[in-house]
Amino acid sequence: MKKTELGAWGENLATAQLEKEGYRIRERNFRCRLGEIDIIAQKGDILAFVEVKLRKSSSHGEAREFVTASKQQKLRMTASFFLAGRPWAQDLQPRFDVLEIYAPQGPEGPTRCEHLTDAFE
Repeated sequence: MKKTELGAWGENLATAQLEKEGYRIRERNFRCRLGEIDIIAQKGDILAFVEVKLRKSSSHGEAREFVTASKQQKLRMTASFFLAGRPWAQDLQPRFDVLEIYAPQGPEGPTRCEHLTDAFE
């Protein structure tokens, strides 16, 4: 499986997990000149900007550790750009989440998803 296919598979899992948790998916793979946001989901008055991280294991660190300070800053700027063009989102509380997916055998085996809310410092 190609890296892009694996990424899409991981984002599909993440989307399913968020929907199971009661989120409404507003947009996937939002891109602008500032960056990309994997998933934008709403639950109540929360608008979650979700970074999906797929790993085989945590042996080289937790997936969340790969969302560096510079990546967080890029996500913040991209989210601001998104919000500026969406009047419907102005009354929502933005939040940055990370959804970790561990799939030791890839799509062929068991997976574990962990949704970390308000993940940025």
